[in-house]
Amino acid sequence: MKKRMLAIMMSALVAAGICSGVTVYADADSKTLTVGFDAEYPPFGYMDESGEYVGFDLDVAQKVCDNLGWELVKKPINWDSKDMELNSGNIDCIWNGFTINGREDDYTWSDPYLNNEQVMVVASDSGIETLADLAGKNVVVQAASAALDALNSDDNKDLTDSFASLTENPDYNTAFMNIDSGAADAVAVDIGVAKYQLAQREEGKYKILDEPIQSEQYGIGFAKGNEELRDTVWAEVMKLYDEGEIDKLAEQYGVADMLCLGDEEADKTEESTDAAEENADSDEAADADTAEDEAE
Repeated sequence: MKKRMLAIMMSALVAAGICSGVTVYADADSKTLTVGFDAEYPPFGYMDESGEYVGFDLDVAQKVCDNLGWELVKKPINWDSKDMELNSGNIDCIWNGFTINGREDDYTWSDPYLNNEQVMVVASDSGIETLADLAGKNVVVQAASAALDALNSDDNKDLTDSFASLTENPDYNTAFMNIDSGAADAVAVDIGVAKYQLAQREEGKYKILDEPIQSEQYGIGFAKGNEELRDTVWAEVMKLYDEGEIDKLAEQYGVADMLCLGDEEADKTEESTDAAEENADSDEAADADTAEDEAE
């Protein structure tokens, strides 16, 4: 009887948690890390020729899990549904070229690890050289992407209003097909993705406009309040960075020039050096004043 009553109470508690809409997520003691990612977002997450999900972010996540003795579950998601996947507990984090800027209060974030820019890609023979040349043109962008957020921001209102159309595509392969068919004149995209896409396609067929739409940073997004798991994962990322493993993967996936890990420490070192030099100058000046006083 007692066991039955306990089972009923537990069921009621679980039901109450579901009905209340409370976010469910793994903690730092979990032996599994489920990473949500867009499976068509190279070089950060995609399927390779052997049918395996790989990418800079996924490979770093794998090394983190290897070090912790955890299992990594790579879960492709519909990018439009990423918040639902995270808040329901279907995934533990979003780790896939995920932009922090403009979403600072929506997730529990890791520190930034890559600098990124939103750029425009056009056909090389399009005659489009600057953002101003996009006036009256048809532009495509991935749905629910940071590039879409950038174009819809107040900072780029004049630019976006100048387009003949702005169309959301489900993925960037579709976007490039639209350029090839003439249905679109430009695609707004992260620069890392743009470089990868251009490297996979006919050489010289496309170009990236020099003027970026927006600059931003990537981080790992955890459910709000899940600092414990964030801290555990991030500590391992920093260990990998200190061991040089992050640099190796960044070189492998062509994002080494975007890496910003260690920038904060470098800034602190530079500030400490400047402060030390200022203190030394002050000490020298004080010694000189003392010597003058003694001479008088």
